[in-house]
Amino acid sequence: MTQDIYAALGVKRRINAAGTLTRLGGALMDDEVAAAMAAAARASVDIGELQAAASGTISRVTGAQAGIVTTGAAAALTLAAAAAMTRWDIAKMAALPQAEGFANEILLPRTHYTGYAHALRASGARIVDIGHNDRGTGAGVRGLEPWEIESAITPRTAAFSFSVNPGNASDLATVVSVCSPKNIPVIVDAAAQLPPKSNLRRFFELGADLVAFSGGKAIGGPQASGILAGRRDLVGAALVQQLDMDVSPETWAPPDLIDLKEMKGIPHHGLGRGFKAGKEEIVGLLVALERFAAADDAATNAALEARLERIAQALGDLPGVGKRVVSARETGRVPQLYLEIENPLALSRRLQAAATPVHLSERFAAQGILIVDPQALRPEDDAALADAVRKALNA
Repeated sequence: MTQDIYAALGVKRRINAAGTLTRLGGALMDDEVAAAMAAAARASVDIGELQAAASGTISRVTGAQAGIVTTGAAAALTLAAAAAMTRWDIAKMAALPQAEGFANEILLPRTHYTGYAHALRASGARIVDIGHNDRGTGAGVRGLEPWEIESAITPRTAAFSFSVNPGNASDLATVVSVCSPKNIPVIVDAAAQLPPKSNLRRFFELGADLVAFSGGKAIGGPQASGILAGRRDLVGAALVQQLDMDVSPETWAPPDLIDLKEMKGIPHHGLGRGFKAGKEEIVGLLVALERFAAADDAATNAALEARLERIAQALGDLPGVGKRVVSARETGRVPQLYLEIENPLALSRRLQAAATPVHLSERFAAQGILIVDPQALRPEDDAALADAVRKALNA
């Protein structure tokens, strides 16, 4: 096999200073993770048994009752919604995504409504938006209140979905206080809320029933991996809808996450069958998760900040360009280098059109800022990045 597989395929390797974006392939996996995946590929195992073992690791790291590996955080959200609607009822599992015959509504605050709501809808759930967007629009200071949640709950309510970020995490306790006594599962989309690694436990400590994390971003696992963790019964119901169920009832030995007595039968292939996680992704994610949980955040951030300072210095004095290294404390994640410039999207377009394309984060482009995010930036590309930015600005 050729040393440079991408060159052999005619695909350009890109300098990624935009972050662990899915469209750029997510995180760069450590050699230990890649080696674990290669080793996993050379043996046959029972996937249900492997997922049960994964649950033990995920539970220990996150503090959740159980967890499974999914094919990304969006898949985790679809499985979470499916589990909330069906619980252990195999007739409901068989009906999905046709869910009109039972509780299928998921409450979603207007301020949490994103494109990823499609992942919830894919299960057959119907989204019910509640509350107001006063904070988001600057029209007021009030957020989601208990009475708004109470008034939206009906016999059709299957779950509450919460898209968490540093600005709204404090609202999660309010949601749980209303939903938990009514046995309405609270599903938290925390796909991009790592780092800090403390968030692996935080949302469960606040009372979330199910939490979805991306495995291919900050955790550093395979891009096509994610985590669904939380209540054991809900995680088990999600797992059985993901597994290959073309089995003989007389010989099937389910993992202990699956409650045969509660299911009262064995389902056929479920809605999540297309989200099957391979043995390689499961093993790679677990190795990456252990590494992420054991890492020293302060030391990692200090090293990243030092790299960004060197990149800023290498850029030199550029007319009309402001440079500022922003600490992890300020970003809530990792240190970043802000480049304040006129027409940021024009610069980004030139960088991406270069012989070796360079990507900066456009998250704050509307405010005149491009961001150097170091999470997927190889140290050996730092000098080339600075050189490319200088050339593009002088073009």
